[in-house]
Amino acid sequence: MTIRVLKFGGSSLATPARVERVVGLVDTERGQGPVAVVVSALGKSTDWLVTALDAASLGDTVQMNAAVNAFAQIALANELDKTTETEVRRLIATVLGQLEAVCVLGEASLRTRDRILSAGELVSVQVVASRLRANHLTAQPVDARQWLVTDGRHGEARVAIAESTVQLHALRDRWADDIPVVTGFIARTREGHTTTLGRNGSDYSATLLAAGLSASEVQIWSDVSGVMTADPRIVADATPLTHLSYDEALELATFGASVLHPRTILPLLETGILLRIRNTLDPDSAGTRVDAAGGNDETRATSVTSLEAQALIDVQLQTLDAGPRIAERVHRAVQETTETVWLATHSAHGQAMSIVVPEVVAQAVKAAIETALALEIDRGELKPISVHGPVSLLTLVGEAMGRTPNVAGQLFSALGRVGINVRTIGQSASARSISCVVDSAVLPLAVRTVHTAFHLTHRRASILLLGKGIVGGALLGQIAEQVQMLREQHDVEPVVVGLADRTRALFDPHGITAGTETERLASMPQAAGAWGPVTEAMLDELATLPVPILVDCTASDTLAPLYKAAWQRGIHVVAANKKPLTLSLADVADLRATARRSHSDWRYETTVGAALPVIDTLQHLVRTGDSVTRIQGSLSGTLGYLCDELSAGVPLGDAVRTAKRLGFTEPRPQEDLAGTDAARKALILARELGLQLEMSDVVIEPLVPAELLDIDDVDTFLAALDTHTALAEQVAANRRDGKVLRYIATVDPNATPKLHVGPVAVTEGHPAYSLRGPASMVAFSSRRYPDEPLVVQGAGAGGEVTAAGVLADILRLAMTNDTNPVNID
Repeated sequence: MTIRVLKFGGSSLATPARVERVVGLVDTERGQGPVAVVVSALGKSTDWLVTALDAASLGDTVQMNAAVNAFAQIALANELDKTTETEVRRLIATVLGQLEAVCVLGEASLRTRDRILSAGELVSVQVVASRLRANHLTAQPVDARQWLVTDGRHGEARVAIAESTVQLHALRDRWADDIPVVTGFIARTREGHTTTLGRNGSDYSATLLAAGLSASEVQIWSDVSGVMTADPRIVADATPLTHLSYDEALELATFGASVLHPRTILPLLETGILLRIRNTLDPDSAGTRVDAAGGNDETRATSVTSLEAQALIDVQLQTLDAGPRIAERVHRAVQETTETVWLATHSAHGQAMSIVVPEVVAQAVKAAIETALALEIDRGELKPISVHGPVSLLTLVGEAMGRTPNVAGQLFSALGRVGINVRTIGQSASARSISCVVDSAVLPLAVRTVHTAFHLTHRRASILLLGKGIVGGALLGQIAEQVQMLREQHDVEPVVVGLADRTRALFDPHGITAGTETERLASMPQAAGAWGPVTEAMLDELATLPVPILVDCTASDTLAPLYKAAWQRGIHVVAANKKPLTLSLADVADLRATARRSHSDWRYETTVGAALPVIDTLQHLVRTGDSVTRIQGSLSGTLGYLCDELSAGVPLGDAVRTAKRLGFTEPRPQEDLAGTDAARKALILARELGLQLEMSDVVIEPLVPAELLDIDDVDTFLAALDTHTALAEQVAANRRDGKVLRYIATVDPNATPKLHVGPVAVTEGHPAYSLRGPASMVAFSSRRYPDEPLVVQGAGAGGEVTAAGVLADILRLAMTNDTNPVNID
């Protein structure tokens, strides 16, 4: 049976309990066949050794000794047999002696640093082998310097693979049936000097060992469940990738995936050995499988990676004639600095180019380029070389990208829609990746936007809900009821992360469990600020989550500043609240401009007609070039319900009480009977039509006399309605004439007044004649619909239908890649 190689990272060995967990995993895997183990330094051991080295270089013996003691404690916290403890203490004493020499010299060469840092792995193999033996597994520590041969580039040594393989075969027989516990990260030169392999060096050690032993697979165990679809520190809902090809893994590693390093993959490419990346803390998780075939889903990209702390250097000649080989000379100058270039692009004739390098070396690279182009600079042929930073390199990776049309278009369109400026772009020769440079300040938004646009996980909507009354409460219930179906059938997941009422706010970026909202909100302290209980910190955190949405289910007229603050952070707004839309023309224009500048959406379909597509229909008529000549509608489901109840002989007071209980009215029913609510809706439609009208331009006839509406207390107002009989008498008279009473809003650009709301007796044939209960209707007369108007009709009031419309707006934001604002033009 072929051997398998198990590699355990430092986080998997950070504590005695975790070491024991590793022992258990090795025992389980050994039961399936022979294994070899590769280990990194225990926990933060390497960090403490680096701290000790830096302190020694400065002559700070106190800090040096404290760091060595911390390093020692990590190892000695484990229960060790006497022989192992003696060896561990010897290694620690050797390190201390080497550090004391550094302290005397005042500096440490790269060779010295490698020798001191090697102690982390040398101690680790002693500890792990000892604990394996204590659990009845025969094991022996193996110093990789016995077989792994490199060149002399300390800190980033290059392995002589053929020579190392010969040495490994000579060493193999010494292990017999024992489990070899091999040091990762360290090696030696042909002269015997200790070297280290750089970032993820232990992973590279593991794949080199697997190749040399002709292993069947390599397992890399860490504290994550595989390669992720994005950096989970940036994208909260990033998920592990189940299957990658070697080429995809290599591309991801090249562009910053921290779990992998390009050199880790190379031995696998040559041998076809299977790689699995698994989680020590969740061993039952499938993790990520990496092999030659990769996954078979060509409909999705694989992952989005990001490299931070970079700088963009732009070089440009004034004229084409000045030097068509400028790009070649810049490349040569940068190569001579030996600094890493993550991306380089240049124009067709080579007269301009951009390169991306680590920000810490940007000025040195710029100086090298200036030296190489000194002649052009003296002649004035070169524009000043600019360095822009910090920037980040964002890369989208996918095996099938080169065979899929419009991937680049989708990528840059998604970034453009949220207002992110792309400074330069590049595509790999393999066409497995597309990279672009963005300012570091917008990297989190950029990564989340691309992650969402390419559906790398469920398309999540992160919701901060304002108002938990009739509509807000119904919305919470609908989300709880529908979330599983939406996730399974539509790949979208609405998550309530925040909830606020007038005095309290609750925020949990992981989501608020359905059914606990009211209790948790009540436990929060009362707070008041510029935006009520919602804080700047809540908005800042909401802005970091996928598809962040502020949902307004209140009737507040003070939330415009909160809308603006949300948009300025890239947060969308979905509102059932009519009042911000009926502020002054100047204020609404300012709101729309803020949303537009921020590339954020403002959706408010439910402000007119609850879940009916009234605004959407009007916008489509206008956008397709139709000329709307008249809008007439029964816009208030509340008043429609009351008119219908009165027609059935129900007293007005009783009808209003029932409507309030059913959630058909505003918190103050006076607003409904005054016609104010219907007037606001009519004004919203008029403004959508392009009419520059203020609320004061609306002619309003209330359903009941003004003296009743002047009663402020709701209960007193309802009692007064019990004695008002004039309306019932009017309804009876209308019935005798074959008419029914309806509360109608009329928008007519050519009439005076242009906007009127009030009670109207309509005859059979009118679109509002047959309405029943809280049903609403809107009739659009236009150039295309001159004789028979286009009618939108249905339930126009109630918490459930309004909440359904709000949820539909939320889902449209989450489910579509085209998040371009549709309601702010």
